[in-house]
Amino acid sequence: MTPAKPVPDATPHLPEDFDARISGVLPYYSCFHGETINFVKSLPSSPRIWLDTGCGTGSLVNKAIKEFPATKFLLLDPSESMLNQARKKLSACPADRLEFLKASATQEFSQELEEQPDVITAIQCHHYLTREGRAKATGVCYNLLKEGGVYITFENIRPLTEEGIIIGKRYWSNFQQVHGRTDEEIEEHLKRFDTEYFPITVEEHLKLLRETGFKTVELFWYSYMQAGFYCIK
Repeated sequence: MTPAKPVPDATPHLPEDFDARISGVLPYYSCFHGETINFVKSLPSSPRIWLDTGCGTGSLVNKAIKEFPATKFLLLDPSESMLNQARKKLSACPADRLEFLKASATQEFSQELEEQPDVITAIQCHHYLTREGRAKATGVCYNLLKEGGVYITFENIRPLTEEGIIIGKRYWSNFQQVHGRTDEEIEEHLKRFDTEYFPITVEEHLKLLRETGFKTVELFWYSYMQAGFYCIK
């Protein structure tokens, strides 16, 4: 069932808290960036233009800009506060290799780009959307990409069964306990499942990405309740 009042592209913590807290909330969070960068390194050529939507505080770009010296990065996020954090984090980087786009949710993005991106990444940013909103956001990324370009997304995902959801939440709770979160914080976080963020199954992700028009759609990373996909236009 599609929730009546989604929170479009919301973030789970205030920007000033995000970097300090996210690794204690999401298992393997650092792997999302590392695996993304490693995958892009495996492409036949380095991207000229890389758009990171839902860029948050710029952590992915901060890592990738060191690995891809000829790539220009475009940063997009619905939160101006997040973009300001990213500007500070990336202030030592060459200005001509960065472009901060006007704050916008992916599904509402309409700014003209000078050149189509070779790579678009969306890391942990579209699971706050309804199914209709997610489909629209995915379509926007598809349309922005150049032909042969690559779209990479990591998301919270819905286990295939009700029992799987229960076990997944238990695992997630145990992980957060180990990382110092209180029982109250964990309970509040798990309550957000299907109320503030709206995960879909791996199978539904693959179907959506194929229906969007990508010629190649692959699952390339999966652990408990998070997954990573890559697609080629």
